[in-house]
Amino acid sequence: MGFREVNSKMIEATVVPGQRLYSQRGAMLAYRGDVSFTPNIQGGQGGVMSMIGRRIANEATPLMTVEGSGTVLFGHGGHHIQVIGLAGDTLYVEAERLLAFEGTLQQGTVFLGAQGGVMGMVRGQVSGQGLFTTTLTGHGAVAVMAHGGVFEVPVTPGRPVHVDPQAYVAHHGEVRNKLSTALGWREMVGRGSGEAFQLELSGSGTVYVQASEEKL
Repeated sequence: MGFREVNSKMIEATVVPGQRLYSQRGAMLAYRGDVSFTPNIQGGQGGVMSMIGRRIANEATPLMTVEGSGTVLFGHGGHHIQVIGLAGDTLYVEAERLLAFEGTLQQGTVFLGAQGGVMGMVRGQVSGQGLFTTTLTGHGAVAVMAHGGVFEVPVTPGRPVHVDPQAYVAHHGEVRNKLSTALGWREMVGRGSGEAFQLELSGSGTVYVQASEEKL
């Protein structure tokens, strides 16, 4: 099993008996072979708690469980697709940007701003960004979506990276994240994200940034 990038906006997944894929609802473009698609009310491999987290994060549609034998073409809304391979580590990804992932990965849900403390979470709500972020852990492939392409920015010790929350796609590695504001509360009134809010990532790893601030 695995994902093959057909072009920048489409991937092909190989489905084999006894193994599963999970995809965002509506992501299937075409398929060949004996493949089934079933709504997954348990929230993927993460179980009920993952499902609850997805509901709190305002994800109205369940994941689809993909099983059988054949190949499937995935894409969604003409968005750019980036395939990320995991080798036992954890990927943090904005839930709405998750296109598909292999069933060998364990899914969970965390607060994106939790490491920044209570103020970080409050600022996350003010910024309009989803407070919950999906985690995928283990060995397997993940396909994420973005506007205008994805750029990988290395996070190295002593050199934190600051990202506009609306440009943030995902990150992995030994990375600590903190939501903060570059402006005072008076100055933030009437403003959206952009320079007013920043997601600071420090430690050692990689952060994936999209080329546009447009939300999916």
